[in-house]
Amino acid sequence: MEALFCSEIPNNNIRSSINDLSSSSYTWPMIMTSSSSSSSSSPTIMNIENIPRCDWDLSLSAVVSSASSGSDAIGAIEFDPTGEIIATGGIARKIRSYRLSSLLESRDDHVTASESCICTPAKLSSLKWRPDLSGRVIGSGDYDGVVTEYDVEKQVPVSERDEHGGRRIWSVDYTLYNGSLIGASGSDDGTVQMWDPRNGGTLEETVRPGGGAAICSVEFDPFGGSSLAVGCADRNAYVYDIRRLVDPLIVLDGHTKTVTYAQFMDSHTIVTGSTDGSLKQWDIDNGRRVVRTYRGHVNSRNFVGLSVWRHGGLVVSGSEDNQVFVYDKRWEEPVWVWGLGQPNLFGSDRRFVSSVCLRQVDEDWCTLVAGGSDGALEIFSGKRS
Repeated sequence: MEALFCSEIPNNNIRSSINDLSSSSYTWPMIMTSSSSSSSSSPTIMNIENIPRCDWDLSLSAVVSSASSGSDAIGAIEFDPTGEIIATGGIARKIRSYRLSSLLESRDDHVTASESCICTPAKLSSLKWRPDLSGRVIGSGDYDGVVTEYDVEKQVPVSERDEHGGRRIWSVDYTLYNGSLIGASGSDDGTVQMWDPRNGGTLEETVRPGGGAAICSVEFDPFGGSSLAVGCADRNAYVYDIRRLVDPLIVLDGHTKTVTYAQFMDSHTIVTGSTDGSLKQWDIDNGRRVVRTYRGHVNSRNFVGLSVWRHGGLVVSGSEDNQVFVYDKRWEEPVWVWGLGQPNLFGSDRRFVSSVCLRQVDEDWCTLVAGGSDGALEIFSGKRS
């Protein structure tokens, strides 16, 4: 099986994961304490606010099996701005689009459920919808170091940028800032490049946050601010002000291995993921303080995916034991765990969860999509309990 390995990235590089446990959700046991003053003292239950719990009744809603007989690891999952269309890309050199409502109409396995399929010249590691074209155009970063934008309706490329010297692109993002559209890409060449997609992809800025170490993740502040978060193979994450890119505003130093992801929970909070097996929540307004470290998932060599649900306060990670881990931002332990697919009874299961994505549209309904190294998608949904 071909996977998106972190070990392929220079200076501790990264990307993928799936399950050999049963597909059942996880519930934390009740935590009790007893008084030390007397052996006859009855145990007391801890304050319920301190016990990790899941406030969402998540359940499996749909499955999309891979239609490919070869390698089909999913490297990217993205909802369009409406939250209705899901796009996926990965090893199979295809961008597949699905309509969420169609997938949820039936619990049957949707093997050929894609609304459209665009064949690409190279393997894909990143996808991002352009925010200015109402979900018509999606940008992709590939293993050949090229950013290509596609018209999803017409299924044709509309622009191409080849500015990373043929080095693999790990992440692509866009922002609308003060009326201007800005694109960014991060690559194995150690650079973050920013350009104007409306002006033929003209290069605007180039920065090297980690002294040449691979760039694994780029994300603009989704709330309209001027910040750009960067995850780097030098074990750090960086926050830049896009109005002045000479030096980073903040260096987030706390992980012991490659930082594979850096995403905004809000304009003041960033969540990072690393192949050291942890996620960290950072308060970037108060001295780069680590607010919380999340552990439970397995991640030592692959890109396993990271997604934050800003409305619901959830953080989701894939795992190299083929499970999806959901964390509530308030607690360090996972509040919900689910194994993808059926377990391998012969003990040779090497699948892992390679990408995850939370729908950002609703506030009272949670939708989570997880993709695996075998090319399968599973969609989970539920309301607040």
